Amino acid sequence: MDPLSTLWETFFDWGSMREALPEMLTVGLPNTLILAASAALLGSVLGMLLAVAGISRTRWLRWPARVYTDVFRGLPAAATILLIGVGLAPLGMAVWGPNPYPLGVLALSLIAAAYLGEIFRAGILSVEAAQLEGARALGFSWAESMRLVIIPQGVRRVLPAWVNQLIALIKDSSLVYFLGLLASQRELFRIGQDYAANTGNQSALLLAGLCYLLLTVPLTHAVNWLDRRLRQGRPAAPPPEPDTDLTPAGVTPTGRDPR
Repeated sequence: MDPLSTLWETFFDWGSMREALPEMLTVGLPNTLILAASAALLGSVLGMLLAVAGISRTRWLRWPARVYTDVFRGLPAAATILLIGVGLAPLGMAVWGPNPYPLGVLALSLIAAAYLGEIFRAGILSVEAAQLEGARALGFSWAESMRLVIIPQGVRRVLPAWVNQLIALIKDSSLVYFLGLLASQRELFRIGQDYAANTGNQSALLLAGLCYLLLTVPLTHAVNWLDRRLRQGRPAAPPPEPDTDLTPAGVTPTGRDPR
């Protein structure tokens, strides 16, 4: 059998894809989106706290934030998921029982927080110092100035980078299968892997990869559009047309009375 035929039969078996597709759409896709969205939400909150601590003048806030960021950005995502999922398994058993799903969300959130903290910190530092000085001159406290003036502007400037991190979370959610999820909690990659192991054909894994592409490619183009929109701003409104009906009755446009 030639290599092309082997490649086609191994990865492009439409029958295997049709068999795996319903479960991927009803089980794998929702779980992937839940993992990514939950981690993005929790990671954004933790990341904002890290960003504020990272720009603080108090070293007891700044140094722990720096150490956290260095550690969780330096560790491979798979290692972090195993450390959280296995290391905190006894605590999870005591709180919610034998369900590793929350630990997977927690691990992804901690990873996302390290990256989002740096993204938010860069956005906050990009806001001109005069904005803070102006807010303080108006009577706002430092906390109110940051919450109402600086942070909203900084977040707006890093929205494309935030969406890029969401794309990374969608892909990293495939690593949660290390924790041994229940059958109803499997994400796209795990379902594809199970079908590949049961049938001896890798087409279901390729289908899972295509599902990830269908999720991430539109988000990538949305990031590019959002980045252009934020750089260019809204188009200027056209100037109002001059009113040509201001000439008094009986007077020509030249100002002469025809009589």
